[in-house]
Amino acid sequence: MKKGKILVVDDNQGIRKALKLLLTPYFAEVEIIASPNTLVNTMESFRPDVVLLDMNFNTDINTGNEGLYWTSQLKKMYPDVQVVLFTAYADIALAVEGMKRGAFDFIVKPWDNEKLISTLKSAYEASPKTVKKEEKPVASDMYWGDSQPMMDIRRSVEKIAPTDVTVLITGENGTGKDVLAREIHSMSSRKHCPMVCVDAGAITETLFESELFGHVKGAFTDAHADHVGKFEQANGGTLFLDEIGNIPLHLQAKLLRVLQNRVVTRVGSEKQIPIDIRLICATNMDLQKMVSEGRFREDLYYRINTVRMHLPALRERPGDVIPLAHRFLVRYATKYRRSVETIAADAEQRLVSHVWSGNIRELQNVVEKAVILSEGRTLRLDDLSLDTSSKATSVAATQTLEEAEEQTIRNTMARCGGNLSLVAKELGISRPTLYSKLKKYDI
Repeated sequence: MKKGKILVVDDNQGIRKALKLLLTPYFAEVEIIASPNTLVNTMESFRPDVVLLDMNFNTDINTGNEGLYWTSQLKKMYPDVQVVLFTAYADIALAVEGMKRGAFDFIVKPWDNEKLISTLKSAYEASPKTVKKEEKPVASDMYWGDSQPMMDIRRSVEKIAPTDVTVLITGENGTGKDVLAREIHSMSSRKHCPMVCVDAGAITETLFESELFGHVKGAFTDAHADHVGKFEQANGGTLFLDEIGNIPLHLQAKLLRVLQNRVVTRVGSEKQIPIDIRLICATNMDLQKMVSEGRFREDLYYRINTVRMHLPALRERPGDVIPLAHRFLVRYATKYRRSVETIAADAEQRLVSHVWSGNIRELQNVVEKAVILSEGRTLRLDDLSLDTSSKATSVAATQTLEEAEEQTIRNTMARCGGNLSLVAKELGISRPTLYSKLKKYDI
């Protein structure tokens, strides 16, 4: 018996006719529309199980990436509906990004009939409306490895996690500072209370106090209701302030006052609200140097630097590259329903020889994309999207951290075709942070 309702969205009339003929014998109902302009109305009236969505239409939306835009909209409005992306060879990088945003899979044009039908059937069978999945306990994302620096950090974490001591985590971008912060919280006595994460580099100066301390209705234009700030949200639990070095000097005083007095005052109010939090901060900046240059308050630095932990760069722990790659392979093979189980020997050699200027985050992104593009049970060298130029495989002894960061940003900009949303996501940083780095390096 035919099952499943399929909605096809494609602006090519020939493709629409071909798909109608191809899919009708295999599915209960097949609806075809030419434009995403009528997508929401059709979703409401037809209620499909799977949407086969073209990635490019006649009108530019979201810098031309309409497939990404409508994937995000569909998963937001209809989370139980599976989205399969229909893409040309040139759009594969965007299709991979679409899967990261929640798409089930993608089909490349010109398509193979059997693969298309099989993928749509798999999408229907995997729909939350079709099958109930068992809840599995979430494993820790923290990987310690065997390197001496990581073993030292692990011993320190085991000692200080049960306490309420303030922790400052330092290290390059992508080394896993946020993961370590979550690990500390999960091992603390506050683990059953919320951990609230704040990207301090992404908060505009005008909204800083409102975001952290909250505001009351009518405090300023558009303050239509009371807002609970991050400090109150984290009450009883842990507040994680990432990129704390990006907080402007004049706002550091306000943060210090709250940390000293352990009370917050919402914008537009005079009422003081007591807070009980455990504070963890992180930065990739040299705060001591910033203090000496007058760009970071010395009293705030000593307030947040009770215990300092420095995460080493991935190039300083090369023995962890392959174990981490295998962890990511298992994670993403499960997430994207791929059969890949192992990594070919030459692919492993390439991973080890690569200079991971983006650290663990870069490795994670490379493996995730490779898993999505993989076919079969082995991840091949050709699946890895790694720059094979000499700049990517070796670092001059005189290259500074800033030079490595600039090169990473330039390489990512080229790989993503200048799409800032994709660049920020791949680098794992906020758009405001990306803007500041583009300005810094004159990119």
